[in-house]
Amino acid sequence: MNESTPVVVEQDFETSVECLWSAITVAEQMKKWFFQDIESFEPQVGFSTRFNVQIDENKNFVHLWKLTEVVPREKIVYHWCYEGYSGESFVTFALSGDEQRSSLKVTHVGLDNFPKDVPELSRESGLQGWNYFIKSSLKDYLSSDN
Repeated sequence: MNESTPVVVEQDFETSVECLWSAITVAEQMKKWFFQDIESFEPQVGFSTRFNVQIDENKNFVHLWKLTEVVPREKIVYHWCYEGYSGESFVTFALSGDEQRSSLKVTHVGLDNFPKDVPELSRESGLQGWNYFIKSSLKDYLSSDN
């Protein structure tokens, strides 16, 4: 597997597709399982946001997101890059399900576009991060009382 291979993470949930959609599109909910520094989020094409993720006192990753596609309760696509670093990528959240069960498939393409000398931007780091966010953090969030 090389850097150009997309990261794909899939997870089933014991919750409605409507609840899953809210968890991935409502800023207050996203802060509880995804990135706590997200200031705002609107599931609308063209919406953009920026927020910092500080790894330590010397490493900051300012996330720059712009939504390129939104199909309510089915799909949302982000253009994803980092301020001060070359490269860009796209993340797709694809949802399916009904009133009782739902599934999410996250696909992150373009990780090979980021600098090779920054371990936090590698495909391996992306795979670990998405597995944590979707299979652990989001799953725990959706199975709790929120």
